[in-house]
Amino acid sequence: MTDTLQTRAIALIQALGLGTAADVTDVTPLTGGVASDIARVTVGSRAFAVKFALARLRVAAEWHAPVHRSRAEYAWLSAAARVAPDAVPRLFGYDDALNGFAMDYLPAPNWKTALLAGQPATATAAALARILGRIHADSAAPGFDRTSFRNAADFHALRTEPYLLFTATRHPAAAPHLQSLAATLDTAAITLVHGDVSPKNILLRPSGPVILDAECATMGDPAFDLAFCLNHLLLKSIHLPASRAELRTAALAFWTTYASHITWEPPAALAARLAALIPALMLARVDGKSPVEYLSPASQALVRALALDLLATPAPDLPTLIARIDQT
Repeated sequence: MTDTLQTRAIALIQALGLGTAADVTDVTPLTGGVASDIARVTVGSRAFAVKFALARLRVAAEWHAPVHRSRAEYAWLSAAARVAPDAVPRLFGYDDALNGFAMDYLPAPNWKTALLAGQPATATAAALARILGRIHADSAAPGFDRTSFRNAADFHALRTEPYLLFTATRHPAAAPHLQSLAATLDTAAITLVHGDVSPKNILLRPSGPVILDAECATMGDPAFDLAFCLNHLLLKSIHLPASRAELRTAALAFWTTYASHITWEPPAALAARLAALIPALMLARVDGKSPVEYLSPASQALVRALALDLLATPAPDLPTLIARIDQT
């Protein structure tokens, strides 16, 4: 724990009227994220999670992002709570001076840990897809207030540059495909996008999945949220041969469940963008600024080859993409 985090955490609790400095009995840093300082703060008999965005992310490559993105995260959590209140933590306020907010501390395992342990994935995948489908559909409807989500520049800094454009510098032959995808993402404003639907950001609660870490929230392409999550399932299916069938079944269940919520465009159009984005993100998670840590060198080489092949000759939809992966 750093004094800076403790000082900011106590200041936030006071600023939000959740207690005084004397009421705070513990500030414990929480690990797992690269983009924020997070702590559990005990105030009397209550526990809160407080979060402050970092200007420089904790990765090997140089990666900076504006700290005001925490305001967009708070807005996404607020919007999601109106649609699926059990799927996000309860919020207790945001402080602009501190660029931070407080929410319920929810002690629960995350989905990444469960997946890497080989636990069944299909039911959680379908439940998560149902939540995302409802949020996307709500934000695509007339009357949705987009004011807090004009964050294309932040999304570029947090997603399209480190995942697609940086990766393009490592693979010149694939660069035109990656740059085209990046341009499409940077100009899309179809639905509200979370931007980091990763298993590490999904808590497994008895009431269902709880979604955290919406720092990349913007109006964008819903295919990105789907691809970001499905990419993790497919990477883990390569990493865990014993779970391969279950994880690929979970990926298909995710898409089938989500597709029933698509009202704003032809499902086939979204399916095609999804199938084009997944290999780009597969490549990014081995050669981008934020590579996954669990793939062996042999698995990295396999993912790289698969991704480059799928970028060069895109699949039209997720079932076809998975079928091609199965052929390897």
